[in-house]
Amino acid sequence: MATYKKRGHKPKTKVERQDAIEQNSTTAEVFGSLDEGASKAEQWVAKNQKSIFLAVGAIVLIVLASLGYQKLIQEPKEVEAKNDMFKAQTYFDQAMTAIDQDSLLNLTLNGGEGNYGMLDVIGNHSGTVAANLANYYAGMSYYKLKDYSNAITYLDAFEGEDNMLAPMAKGTIGDAFVQLEQFEDALDYYEQASKASDNEFSTPMFLMKGAKVALIKLNQPAKALSLLQTLEDKYPNSTEAANAAVLKGQAEAAAN
Repeated sequence: MATYKKRGHKPKTKVERQDAIEQNSTTAEVFGSLDEGASKAEQWVAKNQKSIFLAVGAIVLIVLASLGYQKLIQEPKEVEAKNDMFKAQTYFDQAMTAIDQDSLLNLTLNGGEGNYGMLDVIGNHSGTVAANLANYYAGMSYYKLKDYSNAITYLDAFEGEDNMLAPMAKGTIGDAFVQLEQFEDALDYYEQASKASDNEFSTPMFLMKGAKVALIKLNQPAKALSLLQTLEDKYPNSTEAANAAVLKGQAEAAAN
């Protein structure tokens, strides 16, 4: 049992004197061990000082090089790519409301009047945000020109998390596969499009397209019902949900 001892208490009995000796010895051992550990650490640091400085220096250089690359190389590349894409993007915007859409879409892809097209931006500015976005515009242009294979190639190369562009890219790939009569692939991309974002406009549309392909083209009423149920549960106020009842009835009849 531990007992409190007054400070400055001198051991009187032989037992107390022995206890004091043992306590002092244990304390000395503890501090000796700490001193020894500290000494070994100091020796290790002294022995490996050069390596430590080299390692720290290398880390600092990597950080500085990364910052320098971003500021001196990547940022100017991004500005140049964005400038090169400006006119092609203007052509694409004009094509969306033009009567002669095809000529403007070809200008979007290949450029003209001394300006770059989206294909030039992709080829000349790989690794930039603009080149990635150019894949989207190129893919959409090819789709509208009915070149479905190229539409799939470029839209699939687009990497985006944008709430609108990401699902539209996946969904348009689905549309292209429908045109190529590759309905399994179309259904797969419609499902990807419906999951790409929680979008009140595009998600119901691609759920409905997926349900139609599943039921009408692939004879998969269970899959169609699943997609329609998601549509009704998550987007009850959408136009697609209001029109889903007839298709749902057909799917239920086909499933029985």
